[in-house]
Amino acid sequence: MDKHILITGATGMIGQRLIALLLKKGHKLSILSRKNSKIEGVKVYLWDVEKFKIDPNCLSGVDTIIHLAGENIASKRWTAARKKEIIDSRVKSAQLLYQAIKEQKAPVKTFISASAVGYYGDRGEEILTEESPNGTGFLASCCAQWEAAVDEGIELGIRVVKWRLGFILARSEGALKAMEQPIRYFLGAGLGSAKQWVPWVHVDDVVEMFRNSVENEIYSGAYNACAAQPARNLELTKAIANQLKRPVWPIHVPNFLLKMLLGELSEIVLDSTHTSPEKLLHTGFTFKYPQLRMALNHIYQQPDSNI
Repeated sequence: MDKHILITGATGMIGQRLIALLLKKGHKLSILSRKNSKIEGVKVYLWDVEKFKIDPNCLSGVDTIIHLAGENIASKRWTAARKKEIIDSRVKSAQLLYQAIKEQKAPVKTFISASAVGYYGDRGEEILTEESPNGTGFLASCCAQWEAAVDEGIELGIRVVKWRLGFILARSEGALKAMEQPIRYFLGAGLGSAKQWVPWVHVDDVVEMFRNSVENEIYSGAYNACAAQPARNLELTKAIANQLKRPVWPIHVPNFLLKMLLGELSEIVLDSTHTSPEKLLHTGFTFKYPQLRMALNHIYQQPDSNI
């Protein structure tokens, strides 16, 4: 049955692709945006999370919400003020949606949210499932608060799905774009010990995960959104360098230098998170890009790839 879906964060890497796929599948879409814009086939409503304001009409007829909104974690250094912005953009936005649902008595049956593998913190060689406990550090704290806000829907009888996203591979976007920049300029090197686990996933597989959880009610709770074969930092660096036909220096960038340059933000590149998608695989989900080389080949070997 076709759904009427309200999407937040629709202009981001996942949101844009998800809109195209869901429209193709026949679903009716609306989005919440901070600015008025026109998207073909989509109704746009306005909201302001900071002022805790939302157009109540956005929930008219909506049975499913996909919540992707949130400040970019890696765009600025983590000052105390920036940390608050990052958390508030996720927690308050979820709270605002649920307040609107209750006030409008909206018939929302499903609430699907992004989260992140940062939930687990730095765990070394430990294999992490969705049952693994919350870790320590800012990312872990942020994700725990984020998921707690999303879980409010459970008390309302709403099916809640949380996707703990790994390192998303997408051409010229996001984390991959940031990681490939020094490699392009012949400055490729492992970071820290370079042995830390990176739970990567192709963006096309992520979009399919969200679509599946819209259409299939067996999805419930948290899922690790990552491929079954995570890569160590040095392995990922070399795989990207191979695509770009660039060398990788044998000397690693030391932890102290990364912490000096990035501050606490260095968590993003130094934390080791060996996640398992076993729960996802039990749903019958099949990865289109299960291997790192396959995923990177698809990204870099397309005709308009600027290598």
